[in-house]
Amino acid sequence: MERGLIHLYTGTGKGKTTAAMGLALRALGHGRQVTVLQFLKDGQSGELEPLRRLGAQVCPPVCGNKFVFQMTEAERRTTRQAQTEALRAAEAGGCDVLILDEACAACALDMVDEALLKRAVLERPAGREVVLTGRDPAPWMIQAADYMTVMCAEKHPFDAGVPAREGVEY
Repeated sequence: MERGLIHLYTGTGKGKTTAAMGLALRALGHGRQVTVLQFLKDGQSGELEPLRRLGAQVCPPVCGNKFVFQMTEAERRTTRQAQTEALRAAEAGGCDVLILDEACAACALDMVDEALLKRAVLERPAGREVVLTGRDPAPWMIQAADYMTVMCAEKHPFDAGVPAREGVEY
């Protein structure tokens, strides 16, 4: 991995995080160091503990159990600060693959310092792969991406009233 590339998984369909975690699993299987930082999530997704056991550095969750639209202004500020600090720590760590799950949404919602995020992606160390996931990527993310996969929701059980299922959607 002489030159690390930028992966962008976006769109309205299911599979953005799943694709990123699959890449993490593949990288770990080849002895790469992987760091996973999830924005806007509570850290309860089922893939995180197995990734930890396999040697991935999984950053502790900082968002809590509220959606951004449910947060008070003070909660938004505190969460933004915590997520920015988590990004700073993840970016500074020595890893081959940096997965920034829901970075697109965190950026769009101003829940992370965009300048730091941009620097973590565009000024990454030589050889570091960076994975961004989420809806509504910033134009700079699209332009910088070496890989861009758009997950398109054609049909989803949620539309028929089926709630997210443990072990499948989270």
